[in-house]
Amino acid sequence: MTNFEDQAAPASNEPQPTLERALVELRRVIVGQELLVERLLVALLSGGHCLIEGPPGLAKTLAVRTLADITGGTFSRVQFTPDLLPSDIVGTRIFKASSESFDVELGPVFANFVLADEINRAPAKVQSALLEVMGEHQVTIGDTTHVVPDPFLVLATQNPIESEGVYSLPEAQRDRFLMKVLVDYPSPAEEVEIVRRMGVRAPVASQVLTPAGILELQAQADRVIVEPAVIEYAVNLVTATRQPTLLGVPELEEMIEYGASPRATLGLVRAGRAIALLRGRDYAVPQDIFDVAPEVLRHRMVLSYEALAADMTAEDLLYRILSTIPAPIVSPSTQDPVRSADRP
Repeated sequence: MTNFEDQAAPASNEPQPTLERALVELRRVIVGQELLVERLLVALLSGGHCLIEGPPGLAKTLAVRTLADITGGTFSRVQFTPDLLPSDIVGTRIFKASSESFDVELGPVFANFVLADEINRAPAKVQSALLEVMGEHQVTIGDTTHVVPDPFLVLATQNPIESEGVYSLPEAQRDRFLMKVLVDYPSPAEEVEIVRRMGVRAPVASQVLTPAGILELQAQADRVIVEPAVIEYAVNLVTATRQPTLLGVPELEEMIEYGASPRATLGLVRAGRAIALLRGRDYAVPQDIFDVAPEVLRHRMVLSYEALAADMTAEDLLYRILSTIPAPIVSPSTQDPVRSADRP
């Protein structure tokens, strides 16, 4: 993928020291996996759910639990299995004979951080039980709607190397995840550090944030300036997954059955705002959109039979798109005129 220079200067706002401490605490526990650590904080700042895919034993579950530890939010873990029921996740109504009435038993989704461990081990009916709560931040049980705590984040893990006893996520379910992060094996040097650090007594992360502090950081991420040219760049990247010929990559026309929806465009800009804040800026640049595009788009593309027959992956197509679509040249001093008009 082509890269371009990020000439942005850091912002002088307050969130950076807090976010730096959060990164330090995550890295105290998680060795390597820099992309995973950064993307988890991007998901946190943008309020988007995250799907983490990788072989077993690569600290996916540990990373999610550590994120909950440093933020002080409530945490629940659901181990997805083939015999899991939707009511095991969202809750159910229980009849109490003593009062001859129904009580509602809320499920484990009523927490700030919900870890759906090995989500692809449960059938589609159970996976779809998360659709409402991921999209609307609420659960309807009987005729009553229950709102989940705020902030609310679903972080799901899945194992790509097993084919028995697993179920592919439905397209609608995948689209609810803001990002899909791929986790790979550590380098030999990182594995030596893992043994040294985790072999006797594993480190424990300290809390550096609060749920109220997270909401404030999310509000600051929403205020990050995104110029029209940067928004147009994000739109072009997403449009290239639907109409590749229109954006100069006609060779991908037969390779993509379905492209990403406008929800992906919204998510791409949200993630761009979040990573800009994480990098110490109050405005986004094309590099921010470029960096988060693979995580935002890879799980939203449905490849055609021709692509599968040619042994092509979503990564191959995204490489072609990101290498072809030109990024705008944005001056660090330029501001979005719409946002600027709202400022004093």
